[in-house]
Formats: sequence, C-alpha cells, structure tokens
Amino acid sequence: MTDRRTELAGNLATVEHRIASACASAGRRRQDVTLIVVTKTYPVSDIRLLHELGVRQVAENRDQEAAPKAAECEDLSLTWHFVGQLQTNKVRSVASYADVVQAVDRPKLVSALSAAAVRTERELGCLIQVALDAESGGRGARGGVAPDGIEELATAVAGAPGLRLDGLMTVAPLAGPYAGRQQAAFERLLEFSSRLRADHPAANMVSAGMSADLEQAVMAGATHVRVGTAVLGDRPRLG
Repeated sequence: MTDRRTELAGNLATVEHRIASACASAGRRRQDVTLIVVTKTYPVSDIRLLHELGVRQVAENRDQEAAPKAAECEDLSLTWHFVGQLQTNKVRSVASYADVVQAVDRPKLVSALSAAAVRTERELGCLIQVALDAESGGRGARGGVAPDGIEELATAVAGAPGLRLDGLMTVAPLAGPYAGRQQAAFERLLEFSSRLRADHPAANMVSAGMSADLEQAVMAGATHVRVGTAVLGDRPRLG
C-alpha cells in the first residue's frame, strides 16, 4: 500500500506540474482549473489514497461500479461526477450518489434526472455534453448533442426541479472536422460556453481534456479536466 501511495503521489505531482505549466503558458491562474480524477476500474483503496493525497473530485462512468464505490466512501469528503453515457433505467441509482452528471444529451434524460432528484431530495449539477462530430439534430459517436441542440437542453435543465445547470462538457471527437484537432475542438466548446453564459451566467463550468490532451484543454480555457490513466496508471484489461 505504501508503494501504491508513493506511485499515486508521484503521478499526481506530474499531472499537477502539467496543469500548472499549461496555466502559466495560457496566462491563467492555477486555481481556475480543477482536476477530476477518473477512478473507473480502480479499487476503493486507490480512492482512499487519493483522498489522503488531497483529491476531492472523482469520476466514474458505469453505475454498477460507481454505486458500491460511492457507498464505501461515504465517510470521505468527495464530489462524485458521473461521466459516462447514462441510460434512463440507471438514473435513480446515479441520482442517489452523484453530485454532477456530465453527460446530459437528450430531453428524456433531463426528465428522468429531475424526477430522481426530486425523489431523493438532492440537487444534481448537470453539464450538457456537446458532440462536435454530430450533424444538426443528431448525436455524436461518443454521445452528446449536436451544437444546435445546446440551447434547448440548457433551457430544459434550467427549468427542471432538482437540477442545476452547471455548464458544458465534451470529449475530443475521433471523426469530423475536429478529429485530431483537440485544442480547436476545446476552443469551439468555449465559444458555446460563452453563448450559454449570456442566458445562464452561473453555468460557467467547462469540462474538457483528459490525460493525453489536458494541456490543450487548459490552453483553450477549460475549468475542469478529467484525468484517469496519468494519475492511476494504465487501466487493467476488462474480460
């Protein structure tokens, strides 16, 4: 366990240096970028070590894994982000532990999240997932709503009981005009964020960038980066 703690501490220090350097290059304050550690496939023991090392924001993408982890970590002061594609039949469970749902991309999901939030008497933060590879009116290959659907979804979230519109998120697309152009993709997301904040000033969270492209996200203006392998190591193979 001591070796694992040392490993995680070293990885966190490296990621911290990367974020701080990117902030300096972009003329931004380090405190304006929040690190979310994506703990999917890793055990609760790692989450506890990360908490000891100062991590307070963690993310999961599968409810069947996230729910028991959150239950085992109830004694820790953590903010839980759900970052995966969310099926409506999992919403009630996710609403019981998640503080922020980062992949809101359709009206049906907004309705389900609202009903679950009201039922559990919790407020859920919501990010609209924007798919930069989606055609008008469609969804992206990795989930998300096309840019022309942001306003409708944002209005739905803002008006839904139990939900709080926190901002936007994206995943760098693998196809389309932004494939291989991460910084351009993230800069485009920031443009959408600016428009969103004109009508919803409090929706100022911009979640973008992962282990391989966090610098580009910070340079573009992201407020939150989602980092897994750079902190925890290569993920174990499933199956």
